[in-house]
Amino acid sequence: MFLTLITFLPLVGALIITLIPKEKILLIKQVALTTALIVFVLSIMMLFQFDTNQIGINNESTFQFVEHHKWIPVFNIEYFMGVDGLSFPMILLTTLISVIALIASWNIKKAHKGYFGLFLLLETGMIGSFCALDFFLFYVFWEVMLLPMYFLIGIWGGPRREYAAIKFFLYTLFGSVLMLLAMLALYFTNQPHTFNMLEMMANSGGYGRTFQLVVYVALFIGFAIKVPVFPFHTWLPDAHVEAPTAISVILAAVLLKFGTYGMLRINFPMLPYAANYYAYALAVLGLINIIYGAFTAMAQKDMKKLIAYSSISHMGYVLLGMAVFTEAGINGAVMQMFNHGTISAMLFIIAGVIYDRAHHREIEGFGGLAVQMPVYAGITSFAFFASLGLPGLAGFISEAMVFIGAFPVYKYITAFAVGGVIITAAYYLWTFQRMFLGKLNEKYTELPDINLREVISVTPLMILILFVGIYPMPVINLMKNSLNYLITVVHP
Repeated sequence: MFLTLITFLPLVGALIITLIPKEKILLIKQVALTTALIVFVLSIMMLFQFDTNQIGINNESTFQFVEHHKWIPVFNIEYFMGVDGLSFPMILLTTLISVIALIASWNIKKAHKGYFGLFLLLETGMIGSFCALDFFLFYVFWEVMLLPMYFLIGIWGGPRREYAAIKFFLYTLFGSVLMLLAMLALYFTNQPHTFNMLEMMANSGGYGRTFQLVVYVALFIGFAIKVPVFPFHTWLPDAHVEAPTAISVILAAVLLKFGTYGMLRINFPMLPYAANYYAYALAVLGLINIIYGAFTAMAQKDMKKLIAYSSISHMGYVLLGMAVFTEAGINGAVMQMFNHGTISAMLFIIAGVIYDRAHHREIEGFGGLAVQMPVYAGITSFAFFASLGLPGLAGFISEAMVFIGAFPVYKYITAFAVGGVIITAAYYLWTFQRMFLGKLNEKYTELPDINLREVISVTPLMILILFVGIYPMPVINLMKNSLNYLITVVHP
């Protein structure tokens, strides 16, 4: 019952919020935060019961916390939930980031019932998508994520929120339609017809090569939009800039991971021939993401846009690691998903802190803030160094694993990809110099330093980033057996 509890408790919390009078703003916030904290505690309880020796991927007996019941028998649709070394780290990330994002949401100014109710509905969609092992159920949760995010951006966002929300909605909906077509193709190809993901994987040898190549592309585009992979990336900077701080945190830390998770959970084991056929193209797209995202980040004047393009670049390392089918590459890719989740969440909280005070995010508009806001400057430098891959912090180990895994397979692509680290260091150091060093802008001589609530929201992330950077084995042990088995399934 663990998976059902952590999936639907946020929905129960959202329903409770609808019953609270709108004037009781503090109670609404407390219910939302308490619900998310309970879900996080349950996920930690699962962590202590999780058996890292089980492999997962395509056999029900190797998944854990399995819940398998008939749902719509006439179409062979099941309520089938379970986790393995691929999905469980993402669930831990989701439950943690949800708590932190709710703390960051404390200063939301309007329509509190709607905001916190939609936020909890979004959490249900996110956790359910990571747990689902029935394709139809996965698709339902996938779509559940779409509407709350659309309204959270479109109602509580910045001046161009409607444009950003519609752009996000249309891009994601287009990907969802392609995913639906691919899902139906797989359903009708299997005999008997089934949405059971594990049966689809087990029957992968019976799918024709042309069928695999076509269905893979349809699924890939649907997932690539979420990552986002160039050239499907243009919705992301707009969504990040216009979204409220906490929603930017969720978007970067969790929602982007559904793209690469979908490829690893569905594309690779269900369509192994196509996964090998398109591997080089995936590596090239990863390289484009890395270099293009880094150079575009360097050109940005808005702090949020810089972090958004940085996310595009850092997700490129995930794509590169996935493309090589080596132990270091695949494990590095999923670890990069986890590490980028914690680091990007911290970066967007930091951007929100300065926006709340100065009411703008123009990098050139500051200067000398280290004197006025020394604690904020120190926390920002920590986040920047983590994102640029400083040894001893989480970003370094996952990128290093990707390079170690990718170099024997794609030497030249990996060599160019390493250049992305240099560009990343350049734009972060340049940004820090313009914002925090030099003479203090006279307009900001009264600017208050980061407050206790904001420190509380980033402190768990700092501890986790430092811990994983120094001792990554607990995270690696969670995922390695499942991911190493995935390699044998896709690339024997």
